[in-house]
Amino acid sequence: MHLNGTGHRETTLAGSRQTHVAQSPQRWLRGWKIVSRLRLIVAAPLVAVLGFAGLALGTSATQAQRAAVLGDLVALGAEAGDLAFSLQCERADAATMMTVDPSGHLDPFLRQTAITDRAINRFGQLRRELDSAPARIGPILHRIESGFAGLTALRQQVRSATTGAVSAVTFGYRILIADLLAYRAAMAQTGLSEDLVDRLRAAVVLSDAIEYAGQEQVAVISAVAGGQLTRAMQQTITTARTGYTEASLSFLKLAPPDWQVWWDRADSGQEALIAQRLQDRVGRVAPGSEMGLDGIEWEDRTEEWFAQLFTVQQQVDAALLDDVSTARSTQLHEVWLNVAGVTLAVLLTLLVTTAVARQVRRQLHRLREAANTVAFNRLPAVVHELRTAQPGSLRPDEVASRSTTLVRSAFALSQSGTDEISEVAQAFAEVHRAAVRTSAEQAIMRANMAEIFIHLSRRGQRLVDAVLAQVDVVERDETDPDRLRLLYELDNLATRMARINASLLVLGGVGIGRIRSADVPVSKILQAALSQIQHYTRIRFGVVDQNLTVVSEAVDDIVHLFAELMDNATMYSPPDSEAWVTARALGDRVIVQIGDEGVGLPAHRREQLNELLRRPPAVDVATVRSMGLVVVGHLAARLGAHVELRTGPRLGTIAEVTLTSEVFRGLS
Repeated sequence: MHLNGTGHRETTLAGSRQTHVAQSPQRWLRGWKIVSRLRLIVAAPLVAVLGFAGLALGTSATQAQRAAVLGDLVALGAEAGDLAFSLQCERADAATMMTVDPSGHLDPFLRQTAITDRAINRFGQLRRELDSAPARIGPILHRIESGFAGLTALRQQVRSATTGAVSAVTFGYRILIADLLAYRAAMAQTGLSEDLVDRLRAAVVLSDAIEYAGQEQVAVISAVAGGQLTRAMQQTITTARTGYTEASLSFLKLAPPDWQVWWDRADSGQEALIAQRLQDRVGRVAPGSEMGLDGIEWEDRTEEWFAQLFTVQQQVDAALLDDVSTARSTQLHEVWLNVAGVTLAVLLTLLVTTAVARQVRRQLHRLREAANTVAFNRLPAVVHELRTAQPGSLRPDEVASRSTTLVRSAFALSQSGTDEISEVAQAFAEVHRAAVRTSAEQAIMRANMAEIFIHLSRRGQRLVDAVLAQVDVVERDETDPDRLRLLYELDNLATRMARINASLLVLGGVGIGRIRSADVPVSKILQAALSQIQHYTRIRFGVVDQNLTVVSEAVDDIVHLFAELMDNATMYSPPDSEAWVTARALGDRVIVQIGDEGVGLPAHRREQLNELLRRPPAVDVATVRSMGLVVVGHLAARLGAHVELRTGPRLGTIAEVTLTSEVFRGLS
């Protein structure tokens, strides 16, 4: 339902008062307060400088702290990479020992476990030196430490297990290696800049590439021990090879040029070429066929290639440590520069503040006091006087001149004042004069417009009453149904014209002037409102309390209010839909609801219209052009009622009117 009220509001000057603190009689105290306030005004930029400088220093210090934490995390991450590589080598030795050479490969396995234990000790020492770590890294470190605790049992299983348990053993190593690589991945999310984050991610995918190659190495060893290549084993080898390729491409995409050179050397050297030829032989083996490959040779050649890749990883980790150290030094340097800049800015601001405070004259205090008096006392008083004065007694020039004279006396102005503060006071007085004159002219214009509304409405009402009387005479003697229908339509049209005239009276600030001799039942009130709208056939009455009557003094105003809301409900909803009306007593008040099945109102528009109903605007051109809800708001204020628009249960809008017991009888 689109309502024909407007959301325009007249802005008026608030009459709020400001309490002024009395000045101390001692001149030195009074002068000290003025200087202090002036310094406070000038010191506002200083506070802002200190605030923003504090933010900048805090940000820089935080960045420096992050760089320090990141340095510890990267150092631990480098050790995690070394430990992961040691575990990968130990895993390969374990797989070879369990499948290819159980007796002859024990010594290499034990040597590798010793290397791994030293790496674990170094990792544990760095872990204990790590003061703080992000929350997401703590659980990963806990899992790694738990994996260390189970490593002894896993090694014992390697020395005593059969060939069939190789997959379980290698999976145990894989879990611990995955946790170490997960730590490196979590570390990569703590970068200080986008470039550094890319470098950390490059180090992570490099570790992933080495792990994929290690998984392929173990899978081939298991296939060699099994005698033939199964489809499941082929799928495992292919998946690992694909993972290695994707991780390699990701590394080359993220890595800086010098890292790419390191990778190219490791991936194209003699060791890499030999490993590549062996991988090609593995790739040509069909499922169900024998591998035709020496497991010991495969492990040795691939470990030589892994060693070259691990060398690249160590170079990358060392470069990352250098980058983080450089970033930390840069952040610390920036912190000291910010401290020096803030100190200099504060000193300069203090000097300027002192100089400005000494140069500002006492007249500023007088100007402030006078401006407060005019703004918070004199101008609101003048506006109130204009609102309450009789229209014919207002003379805009006279009111403006009288008020300006008082303002000039408040500023202690003379026509000879030529300094800057006097010029400001002169301008303030002229602004006050213009504001008072404009307010007086608007008050006269509103009063004149209200008078015009009243005179036009009364003249129009007399003509409408005459038309209605003539229509009544003709209706009594008419027997032709078609003509009688036309007369009824004419009667309804004249009644609607009478409602418009009544609306003009409401906007003019006067009542309809008709006095009823008796109270009227609410059902008849609704029927009377129904007769004043165009689409009266589309109104459906719901539950209406029959024992309610409206006091005689409020009958016409309530009929008018309901008619405006019913007209809105039918005019701005689909022509084939119905609008409904209910009226019921609720405690000490009466609730009347008028709803439709239109498209409804957006929330912001409904709030605007509810505000208009709560505070209807004064008379202006907009209220005449679309005055439905404006009239409803004025009538509600006159009756002490509350009108609110709400969303319907399914469609449309509900206009809910709450009337107090002062205008109804029969309330329980």
